[in-house]
Amino acid sequence: MPDFKPNDGRLYAPATERNREAILEVLERVLPNPGTVLEIASGTGEHASFFAPKLAPRRWLPSDISTPMLKSIAAWQQATHARYLLPAIPLDTCKTPWPVEMDDKRSIDAIVNINMIHIAPWAACEALMAGAGRVLPEGGVLYLYGPFKREGKHTAPSNDTFDTWLKEQNADWGVRDMDAVEASAKAHQLALTEFIEMPANNLSLVFHKQS
Repeated sequence: MPDFKPNDGRLYAPATERNREAILEVLERVLPNPGTVLEIASGTGEHASFFAPKLAPRRWLPSDISTPMLKSIAAWQQATHARYLLPAIPLDTCKTPWPVEMDDKRSIDAIVNINMIHIAPWAACEALMAGAGRVLPEGGVLYLYGPFKREGKHTAPSNDTFDTWLKEQNADWGVRDMDAVEASAKAHQLALTEFIEMPANNLSLVFHKQS
């Protein structure tokens, strides 16, 4: 869970510093350039403030469902003066239309979602896929990062333990099976084109919007 440091509007998630370099290496390779990247569930804003200047001239648009997180994102933006980081928008994947669908002046070329679908109901993953299918242009990229099962099995004992803990917090949460995620994406013209093994038994999944 995010930590709060007194007298500072920024929230801190310890996992961010551990995974951001590995994620950046993949994003530099798979994201369209230039273009606008919509980050779904930006959380504290640490990833956004770190990625935005390093992925320039791509523009990074953070979003979140939580008001405290939106405030933290704004605080990170103010503290770091990150170039190419756009003001965060409130976005709930399960509520349609998404705000970006009503913005005629802004097109979305890629969507990034880090560590969300296992700490949200499955409906949120399905809504993410549906929204990406609506928003992305042909060839647009959807990038997911987090723990996943492979063929119904956990990839490591630590992920099995983590899955049990998640379900104890909320019965609707849990580590998702990659095949189920891929099937949901396919229903919205999103093809899984690559998956990359990441540190700490996580995966990066890269989807492309098909015609």
